[in-house]
Amino acid sequence: MSDTNTIPSFGAMLRHALGDAITADAGENFLDMCDENIVFEFPFSPEGSVRTLRGRGVLANYLPKVGALIHFETMSPAITHASKDGETFVLEFSCTGAGDAGRYDQSYISVIQIKNGRIVRFRDYWNPLVLLNAVGGIDVLKSKLGDFIND
Repeated sequence: MSDTNTIPSFGAMLRHALGDAITADAGENFLDMCDENIVFEFPFSPEGSVRTLRGRGVLANYLPKVGALIHFETMSPAITHASKDGETFVLEFSCTGAGDAGRYDQSYISVIQIKNGRIVRFRDYWNPLVLLNAVGGIDVLKSKLGDFIND
C-alpha cells in the first residue's frame, strides 16, 4: 500500500480521510478529534503489550511515549471506506519510519466510530512484528510503555 504522495501528520491524514464527519473545531489535532471517553484498541498487539487505552487523558499520556519509540518519516493518504450509517469508517494507510533497532514501514487498517463529530472508538490493526523489530523486542516495548500495559 505504498504511495509516493505523503501527508504531514497522522492528524492531517485523519482530517483528510474523515472530513466533515469530524467537528471542524478539531482542526488537524488528533486528540481534539477524540471524544473524552474514547476507546483506542490494538487487536493485534503483541502479548504483554498495550491492548486498550480508555479516555482522552490516557491517550494524551500515551502518545508522547509511543512517539518517542518511532521516528515517522512519511504517511500515505488513506483510502476511506464509509459505512451507510455515516458513523463508522475503515481506513487503509501506511507509513515509513524507524526505531532504534530497525525500520518501521507499516501498513494499517483502522476501524473508526464517530459520534457527534468526535472519535469514540478506534481499532488499529497492524503487524506487531514490524513494531517489535523496529524497537528491539517486547522487553524494550514493555520498559517504555509498561504503565499502559493491560494484560
